[in-house]
Amino acid sequence: MNPSPSDLPYIFGESGPLAQSLPNFHSRQQQIELATAIETAIRDRAQLVAEAGTGTGKTFAYLIPALLSGGKVIIATGTKTLQDQLFERDLPRVREALKLPVETALLKGRNNYVCHYHLNRTRSEGRFTAREHIQHVQRIAAFAERSVSGDKADCDTVPESSPVWPLVTSTRENCMGSDCAHYKECFVMKARKAALEAEIVVVNHHLLFADIALKDDGLGELLPACNTVIVDEAHRAPDVASNFFGESTSMLQAVELARDSELIARSKASDAPALVESAQALGMAARGVRLAFDQAGSKVTREEAFERREFRDALDTLIDAASELADAIEPHASRSEEFPGLSDRAELIAGRLSDWRDDKRGDLIRWADVSATGWQLHATPLSVAEVFKKQTEGTARAWIFTSATLAAGEDFSLFVRQLGLERATTKRWASPFDYENAGRIYVPNQFPPPNSPEHTNAVIEESLELVELSKGRAFILFTSLRAMRQCAQALPNKLKERGLNYPVLSQNDAPKSELLRRFRELGNAVLIGSQSFWEGVDVQGDALSLVVIDKLPFAPPDDPVLVARMKHLEEAGGSPFMDWQVPQAAISLKQGAGRLIRSETDRGVLVICDDRVVTKGYGKMLRASLPKMPWTRDRSEVAKFFSI
Repeated sequence: MNPSPSDLPYIFGESGPLAQSLPNFHSRQQQIELATAIETAIRDRAQLVAEAGTGTGKTFAYLIPALLSGGKVIIATGTKTLQDQLFERDLPRVREALKLPVETALLKGRNNYVCHYHLNRTRSEGRFTAREHIQHVQRIAAFAERSVSGDKADCDTVPESSPVWPLVTSTRENCMGSDCAHYKECFVMKARKAALEAEIVVVNHHLLFADIALKDDGLGELLPACNTVIVDEAHRAPDVASNFFGESTSMLQAVELARDSELIARSKASDAPALVESAQALGMAARGVRLAFDQAGSKVTREEAFERREFRDALDTLIDAASELADAIEPHASRSEEFPGLSDRAELIAGRLSDWRDDKRGDLIRWADVSATGWQLHATPLSVAEVFKKQTEGTARAWIFTSATLAAGEDFSLFVRQLGLERATTKRWASPFDYENAGRIYVPNQFPPPNSPEHTNAVIEESLELVELSKGRAFILFTSLRAMRQCAQALPNKLKERGLNYPVLSQNDAPKSELLRRFRELGNAVLIGSQSFWEGVDVQGDALSLVVIDKLPFAPPDDPVLVARMKHLEEAGGSPFMDWQVPQAAISLKQGAGRLIRSETDRGVLVICDDRVVTKGYGKMLRASLPKMPWTRDRSEVAKFFSI
């Protein structure tokens, strides 16, 4: 007989099916209470915002009520890596432990699946000359022949960074849908069909919010049919929602459209040289916009960008080029099934760029992100709360948001306000770990102010002393790439001067997954990283015993979106600093601190090289968000801790 939701205390208990079938499973009261709250929200079709500290076991706490609910459930995770882990490891283990014959499916965005049409086109064009890339095309073709899913994550013979992948997968813009000759064998369509038939569907945030924003047909039939949506790693949701409820146009989109148009014009309309010329003009115009910006690595508002006459002229030229390409394609539309799609893409780019230029909506923040090789023009909503509220309140569906970091101390108001979840029940469960004995929080005394030129050097010197005490086994995390690079350059030599042979790994040395693999295997390494190592990183055991954070993680004050939202909040009578920046910093700080203690047996020291956390009035909120470990400002206490 299958268990029911009322059996949750038994299921999660010391003699329940999880304890019997899963090695190292321990019953935790916090997990039982969280699972019960989730089960209640599912039953009542309610909203729940649940913070569960590290070690609570929140994945099982939401999986089991979802599996027992009898309805259709969509589970959205933060990244594709977590999505694969949930589908391939956690779900099967729970389903087997409870012996539940529940159909499950994994659904990703279309650019994760090999596209037969684009693969065949890439093979016939012979675009690649490097032997390695030619081999990649051949391996992907062989993979597509034998694969059931077509998911590129399963193609382990071609690295994800290969330049071949974008040319053998599709986007919403360049997919021909039911007009495609390969429609019946399409991997994307097969994945969507499986998702429609399944009871539990695992997606990621991007796919969920793309569908909510009606910018992809990936879940168009799926979301309306579901009874429950569970958003894991929900602290990321407001930023992802902002991306999808806004609009963006990039140099890459325009250049790819120009490339596709030229290739198809040469093969399907070789007697129309004007069409090729229009495609080439678009590519040149897209690159011209990049040349109109004076520096890379900058984020500027629309108003700041328009201060440059070169930019205004280059943008107008690009808009005209996109419109002219759409007009040039129209007479040839019947000559190839690809032409209508190309025309639609050109009109979309011209329309979005015109909207960005004219700025007729006051509820959007228009800004530009410029890199060394390209640009993106964004229109980001001032707030996503109202549009998201229509989703959560407009349907009889349970919405559950969970993460280890949703509240600043006990206060959920920032997260609730960002997504318009005022009707949600909010609750947090502390970690079951014994932080009192497992760790210490150390704030160095008489440290240079965080905005002073001496600060980063002081962090490096302090880290040197601490790494000697911890015998390596450290993360040194920075809030800026410049400071991170400075440490990565200086620390190895300083360690050698002291005769300390701890391996030093830097974020720039290798992909994140590879760095973490080396760090775990070495056992005494020092890893120097930035914000990307503040979350989603799990190193259990002795390999990590020290986490150094250089500064309180306040968002950059020149970020165009932050500046606009702060101004809007102030005009509404709020306090931008206390209502937004401090809670956001508290949540980010909690994420960084969460890297340290990952299991019941872990021990370690968290170091914050920024005494504002103890000297400023707002520091109380920041301190309340951190694990309940004893605080010290005396390095000798750290030495004493590591000597035990």
